[in-house]
Amino acid sequence: MSDSKSANEKAPWIMYRPELKVLDCTVRDGGLINDHQFSDEFVRAVYDTCVAAGVDAMEIGYKNSERLFPKDQFGAWRHCYEEDLRRVVGDHDAEITGLTLSAMVDADKSDWKTAIGPADESVLGMIRVAFYAHQVSEAVDMIHHASEQGYEIMANLMAVSNITEEEIDTVLEAIAATAAGTMVIVDSFGHLYREQIDRLYRKYAEAMKDTGKEIGIHAHNNLQLAFANTIEAIVLGSNRVDATMAGLGRGAGNCPMELLLGFLRNPKFKLRPVIQLLQEQMPEIRKTVEWGPLIPYNITGQLNLHPRAAIAFRAGDSPEDFVTFYDQIVTAE
Repeated sequence: MSDSKSANEKAPWIMYRPELKVLDCTVRDGGLINDHQFSDEFVRAVYDTCVAAGVDAMEIGYKNSERLFPKDQFGAWRHCYEEDLRRVVGDHDAEITGLTLSAMVDADKSDWKTAIGPADESVLGMIRVAFYAHQVSEAVDMIHHASEQGYEIMANLMAVSNITEEEIDTVLEAIAATAAGTMVIVDSFGHLYREQIDRLYRKYAEAMKDTGKEIGIHAHNNLQLAFANTIEAIVLGSNRVDATMAGLGRGAGNCPMELLLGFLRNPKFKLRPVIQLLQEQMPEIRKTVEWGPLIPYNITGQLNLHPRAAIAFRAGDSPEDFVTFYDQIVTAE
């Protein structure tokens, strides 16, 4: 039996790469379903799970503007004020826990010049700058500011499936010259297939060649390909990958953490804490929010559309009338 196990661990389909790092974005992405109205207990449970499971980074929310996302309508994890962070994670120390805490900052939705203060005064160690192609100039300024404040930085070009090759090239050229440590392929609409992930990875990698930057992947599950596309990016060489507990995320959700850690076979990752969180926390979450590759999200994914129309339809009077939704969305196209 031991010989069989030894042979299996050396099999070519086993993916073990020590430099590959996993980021959990359960609270940040999942909070898009419920306006980030998660309890402190749930956020702490995800935090504790990430530490126990050996996950490398946890994206705990956004640092977005209170003017656009008022505190009386949105939970603490839309703004990630330091006092709220410390209320849940205490005086978090990445060197002790092995976990880097991160927040996402959206171009045009954040007062980033004041929201991103010195890293040595925060429990956060990473800033993820999210932007659309037409916002790349602001994104470059945001990256420069966050770098000056001492943060590790990831650059997330959103909705890459919905822009031209020329726009992608322009963005990559601009980001290559910045201090961002990672350029992330973001399949915002859950539209991409393996062949497109392959092409995009090679394009991103070529643009970032000789810069020392890593390529990341953030996949959505509209076509039930989030895990498969994440695997494809890893096989190609991606060393920064995103996942969420139970795939929790807006609309169709994300690559499930429990599947990803099982695939990686890195002994530093522990699956049992994740399974425990799924058992103890997710049933209660499912009582109030909906996510997963339901038919309306499948339709928007196939049509390369933002899931907002499907989300609105599922909240309407006839959420199971998929044919009506299909007719409406195709006619609108």
